[in-house]
Amino acid sequence: MPFTENGGVKIYWEEEGIGAPVLLIMGLGWPSYMWYRTKPLLSKHYRTITFDNRGVGRSDVPAGPYPIARMASDAAAVLDAAGVKNAHVYGVSMGGMIAQEFALQYPNRVKSLILGCTAAGGPEAKRAEPEVLTVLTRQGMTPEEAARAINPYIYHTATPPSRLEEDLNIRLQWTPTFEGYMAQLQGIMMWEAYSRIAQISAPTLVLHGETDQLVPPENGKLIAQRISGSKFVIIPNASHIYSTDQPDAAHKPVLEFLSAQNTRSASDEA
Repeated sequence: MPFTENGGVKIYWEEEGIGAPVLLIMGLGWPSYMWYRTKPLLSKHYRTITFDNRGVGRSDVPAGPYPIARMASDAAAVLDAAGVKNAHVYGVSMGGMIAQEFALQYPNRVKSLILGCTAAGGPEAKRAEPEVLTVLTRQGMTPEEAARAINPYIYHTATPPSRLEEDLNIRLQWTPTFEGYMAQLQGIMMWEAYSRIAQISAPTLVLHGETDQLVPPENGKLIAQRISGSKFVIIPNASHIYSTDQPDAAHKPVLEFLSAQNTRSASDEA
């Protein structure tokens, strides 16, 4: 299994498909396997690169907290290990925060940017309701209890229960340690990029489920307003995990956006 190291921390990564590279960055406490609804579609046309953020999956669990900038440097180490100079970068939730930081710290390595169900932090951010934040801390809950407790806030009420169980089965196979989970959560709480994201010049697509209670959709609007030329797409009848709630509606704008970027790159090189 492929691993790379960043500052003495082992990071697990893998790749699939051929074509322009697409780096996929997952969210809080979830392993890279949770790209299982998206990765097969992208891998038909692109070289997808996924990795387990530090603290989850097969990557190391060093002492925390994990600053978002450090997790962005993990992503850079993964691209280095893959021999990739630059890539399309798609991050969801905390992964979207890492993607923003990556675009700020390594602008020449970002062909385009896709930010899903995420926020830019800072006082301008729209916060989740207190009961959601309480569930997020997982205090006094077993891993399965915590996973089920957050579901009402991250899935749409009309999503078939069978899809939620499919997700849950994978999540429970790769439950992070409490220490790893909290180290990631602390990194989120410490981070802010709203004051800086206007510097991002890469073509950007911002996606958000319309009923997201974990990261309210107002956050996506704020990001799109700050990044010049970005496109904002609201996905109807979808919450935080929009790829499970509405897989077709969630993947269509991503595939169209990436296709447009590759067409533009080919024109520029001609």
